[in-house]
Order: sequence, then structure tokens, then C-alpha cells
Amino acid sequence: MERVRDLSLLPKAHLHLHFTGSMRPATVLELADKYGVRLPEALTSGEPPSLRATDERGWFRFQRLYDAARSCLREPEDIQRLVREAAEEDLKDGSGWLEIQVDPTSYAPRLGGLIPALEVILDAVDSARRDTGLGIRVLVAANRMKHHLDARTLARLAVRYADRGVIGFGLSNDERRGMARDFDRAFAIAREGGLLSAPHGGELSGPASVRDCLDDLEADRIGHGVRAAEDPRLLRRLADRQVTCEVCPASNVALGVYEKPGDVPLRKLFDAGVPLALGADDPLLFGSRLAAQYEIAREHHGFTDAELAELARQSVRGSAAPEAVRAELMAGIDRWLTTPTG
Repeated sequence: MERVRDLSLLPKAHLHLHFTGSMRPATVLELADKYGVRLPEALTSGEPPSLRATDERGWFRFQRLYDAARSCLREPEDIQRLVREAAEEDLKDGSGWLEIQVDPTSYAPRLGGLIPALEVILDAVDSARRDTGLGIRVLVAANRMKHHLDARTLARLAVRYADRGVIGFGLSNDERRGMARDFDRAFAIAREGGLLSAPHGGELSGPASVRDCLDDLEADRIGHGVRAAEDPRLLRRLADRQVTCEVCPASNVALGVYEKPGDVPLRKLFDAGVPLALGADDPLLFGSRLAAQYEIAREHHGFTDAELAELARQSVRGSAAPEAVRAELMAGIDRWLTTPTG
């Protein structure tokens, strides 16, 4: 049997990881016990929950589980632990650069307000970077379910902390709610402050959602973007503009966007020239981390080692990593590809 290269040793950048969703299952259980939080059975069974968010009820259930996990994060030391452990997990999977996404308003009530919450998060990122050696930055994300004026407040805050590790501005939650154009001013504030634009689109909604992110929010990257595969003209546009799609195969299947891993249009996007950055999204709820997404590309889509190396390169190119980090990761990818497997 032919030996294959270890994908956990392939250097890569991780551009789509949500804050609470990055937690280890054991950590959620320990923190819930610490604070007396009664978790839903889906978070205590030891198995990834059965999810399907293609209808409103399913999305509500997904959000309920996410909110329950987030309620276990109450003190700065909990935030420190989460980020350190996320960094440790990423390092095990070959990540050399992590951009973790967070809406600080979700943590503000327990951490003393919006500004203190973001500062606690950024302090945790600094500590994890020093302790683990992993390059980590933060993407502040607004919530589509909230008012667009809240998003403007977040955009101004994100710009204010651009020199402390905030590199981008996003828009998350159910894309079927809240039109992209309603958040155009918030994204303009972020862009004018030098932050990259990385809204979610093309996951639960179709190609029009991706077009809206490009037209209304001037997206540099698209969170997910897989539904663009349904529109050849949109694929050409993404390829021509080299807009990176942060594709999360395990998440797409878990939420019912596609029935099975082989249905995720990885090959179609890749062959069309659309840059891809594979991401784990919410490992706590979907049961797999970064290297597993590359395994899906190999096992279910027939990606060769050369193609997997190119996927890793695309993740690095789509990142906000400094040139020195990019060069180091690119050299590591070349070494991984040229190292004999036998």
C-alpha cells in the first residue's frame, strides 16, 4: 500500500475558526461544572451533536448549543485557557498561523463591557502566542441578527485595536437574516481603518449571498462561499479577483448544506481557480479540527499531495500573516511535498 504524507505535518494557515466553537469538549464540561451550568445533553454525550441548520428550527438549535457553551466562559482565565488550547490544537494540525473570529459583545456582560472584553481576548491571544509560538490574530465579527448600528460600533472598536492584533472585520450568523447592504457602512469603516473584509456568505443561502458580499461589503475573503459553485459566472469573478473562500467541509455536512463530504464542491471551486482556505469552523460542535478538513479533500475529492500543498499555499496567501511568516510557511510546504514518504 502506498504511503501518504501526514497532513498534520503540512504547514498551513487557519482562517475560519470561531471563538467559542474552538473549545475542547473536555474544557466545556470542566467549565460547566465549575460554574454550575447545566449543559444540553448534546454537549455532554462525548459525540458531536446531530445538527441540521437548513431550516429555522435547526439553526435555532445550533445557536442554542453555541450559546450554552459560551455561557461557560465567565472569567479572563477561561478566555486565556480557550485561546491557549485552540493554539495547541492548531499546532498539532500543522497550523503556523491562526486568525480566530470573535464577536466581543457576546462576552461583554461577564467581562466588564465591550472594550474590556476585547482587551481580555487580545491579552489572551498575546499570551498564547508567547506560550506556544503560533502566530495568532483576531477577526472581529458583527452579528447579522443584530442592528447595523451595533456593527458600526464594533467596526470602530476593531479599527481602534488594529495595532493590538485585530486584522479583519467579519459578519456571521444566519445569512438568511440581515441583508449585506445593511452593514455596508460598518465594513467601510473597517476598510478605511486598514482591516480586511471577511463576511460569511454562500453557506445557507445561495450564490446571491456571495455576490452581495462582493458588491456591498467589498469582501477580500468569503466565510464559506461554497454555494458560489452553483454560478459559473460568479466562480470566474472570484477566481479573477482572487477572493479566498474559507471552506469548512465538515461544517457544511454537519449543518446539512450538503448530504455527505463528497458533495461539498471543493474540486469544482479548486479547478475553477478560486483560492481556498480550509477551516474547522466550530470543532466543538462539528467534531473535527483543521487537518481533518484536508483529509476530506484527500479521501473524498481525490486531491493529490501536490494539490493539498497548493491548498495550504492558498490558505497562507489569503491570510494577513506578515511576509516573514508567509515565507517560512511556504518553505515548509515545499519541504513537506518533497520529503519522501517511504
